[in-house]
Amino acid sequence: MRAFTRPLFGRRARLRWIHLILGGALAMPYVLVGSVVIGPVTGATAVFSSLPLQLTSFAVGLPLAAVTSLFPLTRPLETTAVRWLCGVDGDRLADGPARTRGAKGRTAAWYTLHLGLGAIVAGMSLAVPPFAAVLIVLPLFAGLRDSPLGLPEVLDRAWALALSPVAGVASLLALAGCAAGCGALLAHWAPALLGPAPEDRLAAAEARAADLAVRNRLARELHDSVGHALSAVTLQAGAARRLLDTDPEFVREALAAIEDTTRRTVGELDTVLGVLRDGKANDTVPAPTLAAGLDDLLRATRASGLKVAAAIGTPPDALPAVLSREAYRIVQEGLSNALKHTGERGIVTLCVEVRDGHLEITVENPVENPLDASPTARPGGGHGLRGVRDRARLLGGTVRAGPADGTWRLRVRLPMRAAT
Repeated sequence: MRAFTRPLFGRRARLRWIHLILGGALAMPYVLVGSVVIGPVTGATAVFSSLPLQLTSFAVGLPLAAVTSLFPLTRPLETTAVRWLCGVDGDRLADGPARTRGAKGRTAAWYTLHLGLGAIVAGMSLAVPPFAAVLIVLPLFAGLRDSPLGLPEVLDRAWALALSPVAGVASLLALAGCAAGCGALLAHWAPALLGPAPEDRLAAAEARAADLAVRNRLARELHDSVGHALSAVTLQAGAARRLLDTDPEFVREALAAIEDTTRRTVGELDTVLGVLRDGKANDTVPAPTLAAGLDDLLRATRASGLKVAAAIGTPPDALPAVLSREAYRIVQEGLSNALKHTGERGIVTLCVEVRDGHLEITVENPVENPLDASPTARPGGGHGLRGVRDRARLLGGTVRAGPADGTWRLRVRLPMRAAT
């Protein structure tokens, strides 16, 4: 029994019925406009007293509905109603106004279909239940037979009077079946008429790809910033602990460097996490650049006890903004790797210069065992070098990293023209 009644009176059927009644309510203004046109043409003074004139007014009003469906908010409103009332998956429906000619035509067809079927079901929903109720109680109330309700004369016969309750219940079931069928028809056609066009699917795919690319960049920013900060703070704290009794001045400098490094890193972390927390990534997250942050980066690295010999052949201010930002992260990753694998007596060499239209960044650090310096040799390592390669590839550059003559060398070439 439940399997029979659910398609007619289940929650989804009721919601679709409401959707159709809303369509009928939206159709009323167009029917009224149609009656204003039909009345003078036919010379009728009471259009709604004649069923043929009502149907004619309805036929005149539907084309007007198709024209008004070109209003930009029509598709978003209809899509929302279909998603909530018809049970159609939102991924199969388009978001936003219809912009192409084909999408506008499909929206007009949907709006006309919704209002047409909705007006029919809404009219039946107003007329059938009272009539069915009269048929059901007619055998019990003899006075209804003589009332001016316009009942068929056949109901004066005994057999018709006995079957009138059955006819009343059947008319209600027919109304429910008609509403369920029309609702299912609209739900079936909604993805075809309100679904995304190929242009919409392409735009959505491009938007998702752009959002994913920005999120990947944010992940690289987090890795480079936090990874370098943790490496620097760990070494600074270790050096301060070893020299706590013999060199208080160095300890004070190391603690100040730790404070500065953590404060700067927490600021960058809050900014990036705030963007991700909003649920919509964007490419406006401020990032340090070689021009503005190189001196602080070298100062913090040296404060950890690492000796850095920097040769900056090109003023960082002369670099394009994008190139300066990515170059800063590359230098930061190179120094972070050097912090992990260079002994206290080693000297890290940093060289930044423009040569043959390319920005060349070279970081060399001595290691006792070159295999230990390889990022891929560490458990869970390799992410930093992978990020360096990703940055270089996006700018059309090249990366070479590996042991060379007892040192670990990272050499990156970035084209100046592509960055500009």
